[in-house]
Amino acid sequence: MMKDTDIALLVDHTLLKADATISDIEKLCGEARRYGFYSVCINPANVALCRKLLKGSKVKICTVVGFPLGASSSQVKAFEASDAVKSGADEIDMVINIGALKSGKYDRVLNDIRSVRKASRGKVLKVIIEAGLLTDIEKKRACVLAKKAEADFVKTSTGFISGAAARDVRLMRKGVGSSMGLKAAGGIKTCKQLFVMIDAGATRIGTSVGVSIMKSLKDQESKIKNQK
Repeated sequence: MMKDTDIALLVDHTLLKADATISDIEKLCGEARRYGFYSVCINPANVALCRKLLKGSKVKICTVVGFPLGASSSQVKAFEASDAVKSGADEIDMVINIGALKSGKYDRVLNDIRSVRKASRGKVLKVIIEAGLLTDIEKKRACVLAKKAEADFVKTSTGFISGAAARDVRLMRKGVGSSMGLKAAGGIKTCKQLFVMIDAGATRIGTSVGVSIMKSLKDQESKIKNQK
């Protein structure tokens, strides 16, 4: 059975709401420190603040690019990624050009990812394919393109348009093999859902309710101990 600390290190503690206040971000970072989450995942405007709040901790800073639609130009995505890195981001979660993929413009999608890869070289790059909008063939194609562009992870979804499904995680794992990371995100609210995603092949979990999940795990552990 995985330890709480091992599970916490799989979690990107997420707050991407448009109305997130400075107090909300401070709370998020405090929770990440307390529970030992792998990272906080926040909008680009909050990267510098999180860098200051998390100074001296092991918590990484993850931010989003081209979020949530993926419809920005490649040049804008690259600038956004570069600016985020300068502000202190350790990881970039970018949304692919979904319309280009569905139109069969694979070179355009590849170059879009490569532009962000170049701008974020040395940092972790995750490619959000928004699986809920794609056919199985398109999901596989998106994974191949992300791998070809030398991204570090593929990611199921933004959570704004569609959520994570274990079936998609399994399909994506087959698409990228064992060499890439795979982040499941969107609608993961319970311990059961988290473990289902891990069993399906996810190596990172994006969730806005990481604290609730950790508390639930501790409650389960306490019940098991009391039964012995």
